[in-house]
Order: sequence, then C-alpha cells, then structure tokens
Amino acid sequence: MVIPLRDIQERQRFPIVNVLLIAANVVLFFYELSLGSHLEGFLRESAFVPSRFFLPGNTASDFQSLFLSMFLHGGWAHILGNMLYLWIFGDNVEDRMGHVVYLVFYLLSGVAATLAHAFLSPHSTMPAIGASGAISGVLGAYLIMFPKARVVTVIPLGFFLRLAELPALVVLGMWFVLQLFSGAVSLRAPSAQEGGVAWWAHIGGFVFGMIVGVFFRGRTQPRTGWLEAR
Repeated sequence: MVIPLRDIQERQRFPIVNVLLIAANVVLFFYELSLGSHLEGFLRESAFVPSRFFLPGNTASDFQSLFLSMFLHGGWAHILGNMLYLWIFGDNVEDRMGHVVYLVFYLLSGVAATLAHAFLSPHSTMPAIGASGAISGVLGAYLIMFPKARVVTVIPLGFFLRLAELPALVVLGMWFVLQLFSGAVSLRAPSAQEGGVAWWAHIGGFVFGMIVGVFFRGRTQPRTGWLEAR
C-alpha cells in the first residue's frame, strides 16, 4: 500500500476551514488524553453505536453522536493518519467548493459514512469514532475533481522505501479497492467486523464524496491575486 506525503495541485485560497477542522480534531484528541481513567466512559457515551441508534425512543444524544463521534480518535496512529490525509487532500476540495460549502460537505460526508456503517452493522454494539468517514468523502470528491493531480507517495519495497509521483486516480483508486475488499470480508466473516475498523463507513463516505464531486468537477475559482502551489 502506498503512503501519500503531499499532492502537487495549485490552490488559490487559504484552506481556513480545513485547517480549523484539523485543529478541532487535535484539540478534542488532547481533551481525550486529559480524561485519564474517565476516557472509556466518555467514549462510550459520545461514540456512535449502531445498535443503540436503532433502538426505539432514541434520545438527542444518540443523534448528537453522529457528529461528535467524527471528531474523536482512538490513539496517536488513528489521528495522525486521518489528519495526514485531510491535510493533503482537503485544501483543494475546499478551494473548489468554497469555504462554507466545504464545511457542510465534510459534515454530511461524516454522517453518510456513519449511517452506511450503521445500516451494514445494525446490531453492532462496538462504539465507532474517527474522522475517517468524513475524510473518505473528501477523498472521493478529490478523485472526481482532480484525477490527474500528482501525489508524492512512499512505496514500500521490502526493506526499502521509494518516492514516486502517482496520479490521484491511482493512489485513491488503490485505497478504495482496499476498503471494498476489506468491507466484503467483514460481511462474510462477522468476526472481522469486530476488528476495530468500520470499513463500510469508509466506503459510504467515499461514494458520497464521488457523487457530490461530480457537481463541482468542472468548476474553477477566480484568481484572487495570489497563488499557492503544493
């Protein structure tokens, strides 16, 4: 599996919303770390639990978990991986959509991803947290909007690492195929659903992002007098 480091795609505006989303995730993660022995209780109360969501007499907190859970993470590897992908791909999607639309799109991607996970695992009692569903929506939109954008990636070759520039279509296409394969395995082997990764949240978010991305694919933003390239 290749590891993206950065993309080479021009943008015309500072991605303020993307930066604030990353900041919100980081702040809440450090809040989690500060809870100490109370962390488990906080996560069980704030995370999204499919079986609880579908119970009769849903409370407001169950619907609130749809949004809060996408800003919580289960460890350093979890948040660092998610924020890396959001940093690399989110800025250009925001540049194409505009700040407000991007924020709404990000949140809806997270909700769509969470509901996809819920409908495929309606009896699951495992709390689900993480921004990966919303970020998957960003990846799906990026694939549609910038399929030929070059992405600098690390390619593991045994004990060696190689840097290469690959089209976004290849990098994100490979990522999505891996999610589909893992999601299919989780459906065939119920025990795989307890492995800690909500694969269908990734798939649902990505498909949602692709659909929305179609409506923005041909749009361009007017130059603002300065240009940043990454």
